[in-house]
Amino acid sequence: MIASHKGEIPFLIYLLPFIAGIGFAINLHPAISFNWFIAAFVIFTLFFIVFNITYSKLKLYKSRWLGGLLIAAILFTSGYIRVIQNKETNNKDHFSRAKAQQLVVKINNEPILKNGWLRFTADVEATVSNNKTTSSSGTLLVTLKDTASHLYYGDELIIPTKYTIVNQPFNPAEFNYKRYLANQNIYYQEFLFPKQYNVVSSGNGNPVISYSLHLRQYFIAKLKRNMRDTNAIAVASTLVLGYKADLSNDILQAYSKTGTVHVLSVSGAHVAVFYIFLSFALGFLNRFKYGRLIKAIIIIAVIWYYSLLTGFSPAVCRAAVMISMVVIGKTYNRYINTLNILALSAFGLLLYNPLYIVDVGFQLSYLAVFGLIVFQPMVYQWLDLQNKWADKLWKACSISIAAQVITFPLSAFYFHQFPVYFLVSNLFIIIPTEIIMLSGIVYLLLPQIPFVSKTIAWVFEQTILVMNRFLTWIEHLPFASIAKIWVTTTEYLLLYTIIICLFYFLYNRATIFLKVGVAAILILSISISLKRIDMEHLSNIACLNVNKHKAIIFKDGGKAVILTDLKDTDKTYRYSIQPYLDSCQVSHSRLLAVNQNIKTPWIMKQGGLIQFLNLRMFILNSQPEVENLAEKIKTNYIYITGNPHTTLAVINNTFDYQTFIADGSNCDAYIDRLKSAAGNKNTNYKILKRNISFSTVSN
Repeated sequence: MIASHKGEIPFLIYLLPFIAGIGFAINLHPAISFNWFIAAFVIFTLFFIVFNITYSKLKLYKSRWLGGLLIAAILFTSGYIRVIQNKETNNKDHFSRAKAQQLVVKINNEPILKNGWLRFTADVEATVSNNKTTSSSGTLLVTLKDTASHLYYGDELIIPTKYTIVNQPFNPAEFNYKRYLANQNIYYQEFLFPKQYNVVSSGNGNPVISYSLHLRQYFIAKLKRNMRDTNAIAVASTLVLGYKADLSNDILQAYSKTGTVHVLSVSGAHVAVFYIFLSFALGFLNRFKYGRLIKAIIIIAVIWYYSLLTGFSPAVCRAAVMISMVVIGKTYNRYINTLNILALSAFGLLLYNPLYIVDVGFQLSYLAVFGLIVFQPMVYQWLDLQNKWADKLWKACSISIAAQVITFPLSAFYFHQFPVYFLVSNLFIIIPTEIIMLSGIVYLLLPQIPFVSKTIAWVFEQTILVMNRFLTWIEHLPFASIAKIWVTTTEYLLLYTIIICLFYFLYNRATIFLKVGVAAILILSISISLKRIDMEHLSNIACLNVNKHKAIIFKDGGKAVILTDLKDTDKTYRYSIQPYLDSCQVSHSRLLAVNQNIKTPWIMKQGGLIQFLNLRMFILNSQPEVENLAEKIKTNYIYITGNPHTTLAVINNTFDYQTFIADGSNCDAYIDRLKSAAGNKNTNYKILKRNISFSTVSN
């Protein structure tokens, strides 16, 4: 539904400068004083008031653009101010500003147990110093190595002040966990072991949220009662209740590579199912005087009750707000542009929490709905099919195409892949998803009836298993997905420029959109080509920080040799090493153990000595055999690993080198001795442990 006039979509127009102000504050706010923006907001507001008072007297209606400019300026500064106000570390009573021995915290979400670690976020309510308690604020990420603990939402704990700032990513292209938490107003984390905390009280959280979380756990237990397959239970819990803790990586990968991962995010699509079903079921109420109002109240109540069942998942709450506004708008207006309602819901949510704008789920949800509203009707008009069932099939295809096209640049930017068979996958899951949603809700809400409950659970489980098997089959088809797509921010924006220009040209045939789109395609092609050429001619050594493991990458164009003690299936390898290889456009890689030798035209390894093009490196491990040689071994770098217990003096007497590199497998005491000796002898060194990786270019 494209607006014929901007008067139809005022909130969409107002939303743009507000988002611009939020983006400016998130990226550039340290450079400009907060007080300047407060002053600017006051001045713009006063000018706007004067503008409206003197509108007729000074004939300002001849300069109507001035009012729009003032509104845009007010909204821009409002967005900036709201971000600064929302940032917890700006509060004077933030716990990081106080020196304390203990913290009083309250768990503010559902603790999740995974791989022996219990993780949750907590509100810091007070700091304790010398038995004196002072009120405080802030959010802390807490991780407990305690599988036997029974902690719940709303529990109050006393914990020691052992928090640390969240680390930045140590390796290139690694997931930025620090930024991810900062976007949730979390800047500090703490790791605890049993007996390092005390539970002060329980049940102090919001009673509605507490009831919601307990209800969800009850329903998850009910799913496990009559279902046997663990993957089916995990998908059921995720799809119906929004509980993702039990979801395996294999299932997640299958849905991701087939372009159906949105099914596992309980959001707008799931809420829309209830909205459509309820609208159809309650359609008879439209005939009565207050029927439309009663229908709206029932629909909104059911949608928010479903939000309650999912534990008030943020994605579901966003969808509930959006659908609620649509229902209200349709109830009290004969005609209302859905884009305007969409923008209004986004405006309200961003006003509440401006950091939603950097949440991937928020972005994908609103972009997908935007695509369905604006682009789906245009795609649907491409074919005029007379057959009823063919027309229905094409309508379903147009929905999938519109949603996939509008979210592709965002998916490529964040997830670096494109599902080739997304159309087949999304068409297939339409019916199974509806069966799963409806049978799942019926099963959960009905009391336990021996034969009936087992029958519904069997249908529920078998439908999930069929869907999983089909998507796994699609995942393993040739060319199922295009991976290693790494786009810059500029390329990401160019992709959206191309998409928008293409669709608007098809809509109104204005040549200006075609020209801009072609120019964007040309710029994008040049950018990608130059980047690919640079990567093909780049040869370098990268020593990555992978905790207590070893990872040295020797890259020559599109080829790479990875010297590591990890397998390519290990979680650490996928998290820290694979993203770097993908971002460097490495097409052929070979894993090599530390004790293996290799000989190629561009790299040769014999024992601990490695010759890579014009650079040399020596691996000094826990069994050095390099002492008392007739002359020094010439090398550019020495890679120290596994606590060789060799002093720097011995290393200097044995090697003629430029820099030594110590990885995370060395103990802190040994690293400290090396650093101390290096400082005394002005030796260049790089410590990987708790530091960013080291990379050097070969000429």
